[in-house]
Amino acid sequence: MKTSKLPLNWRSITESRLFFPFLALAIILLFDLIVVPGFFSFSTMDGHLYGSIIDVLRNGSSIMLLAIGMTMVIATGGVDLSVGAVMAIAASVAALMMNPYVLATELPPNLQKLVFDPHFTYSPLWLVILVTLLISTVCGLWNGLLVAYGRIQAMVATLILMIAGRGIAQLITNGIRIQIFYDPYAFIGNGWVVLPFPLYIVTFVFLVSWVITRRTAIGMFIESVGINYRSSFFSGIDEKKIKLLAYAFCGFCAGVAGLVASSNIKTSDANNIGLTLELDAILAVVIGGTLMSGGRFSLLASVVGALVIQAMTTSILSVGVPAFAIQAIKGLFVIFVIVLYSDQVRGFIRRIVAPKGATS
Repeated sequence: MKTSKLPLNWRSITESRLFFPFLALAIILLFDLIVVPGFFSFSTMDGHLYGSIIDVLRNGSSIMLLAIGMTMVIATGGVDLSVGAVMAIAASVAALMMNPYVLATELPPNLQKLVFDPHFTYSPLWLVILVTLLISTVCGLWNGLLVAYGRIQAMVATLILMIAGRGIAQLITNGIRIQIFYDPYAFIGNGWVVLPFPLYIVTFVFLVSWVITRRTAIGMFIESVGINYRSSFFSGIDEKKIKLLAYAFCGFCAGVAGLVASSNIKTSDANNIGLTLELDAILAVVIGGTLMSGGRFSLLASVVGALVIQAMTTSILSVGVPAFAIQAIKGLFVIFVIVLYSDQVRGFIRRIVAPKGATS
């Protein structure tokens, strides 16, 4: 029987890890197009681009950063529940380094003005960023040591820092929410260069991650460890070091997300910065098609998964749903994702999108 030749291989498209994340994002955006007036409208002010789509990209920057790091960890067969707490630690360290005088019970008159000066910082910005990211990476290394060398189950090992991390962040600032007045630091989360500056940070971290995992053997090692770490060991791959690297990089990404989040709200709120974002990051990676058991992964699909979550949140708020109901709706969305990724539904969608006469 003669079959028609197609310019596109629909089977390979539907089996791609990018297909279902983009499909979910398209469904949400179609809903916004129909229900939310002006959702796709853009405006410019002072050379900067504004709009609801821009808000989705900007507000989803922290989740995208966490999803990039979480992808590495989940690809090795693990999980990191502490990224939200690491964000809080990063925010506290950065704020304290810029303005340690707020911890003093009484300030001399010559320092009182400096505390609120938008051009004053006790430590230079490059040192603040360097130390903050170093401490965040150390937090990731701690998780990696417990998982890789301590052989503690990943969920239990990272749960330790998830619980203790916010307490550590509170100890760093002595329980005070340090207000951030330094304008160059605030630019990290609030700056604009045509587009919001956090998008450039996400792009840079993504490109570095992509080069590391797709232009070196590290990506293959991560997938090998996630598929079968024992076989990887006998193949000459040091699975402990690979896991340690994955968790350290995840901590680094959480540190970057902490800088973005704290500079956006201009405070070191150890109780709320990064709260429940670890769950959003895990969900973003799952939407991106990376199995919780480890193995093959796609960084781009995880980033799209993060955009799906943020687009859903923005859409919910746009139609007037109260903010306290978002978590309940996210629970329904998780059920939808689980059903969408079932073999029966995936096969059904492939049969629908595949044109008649297409060959496999």
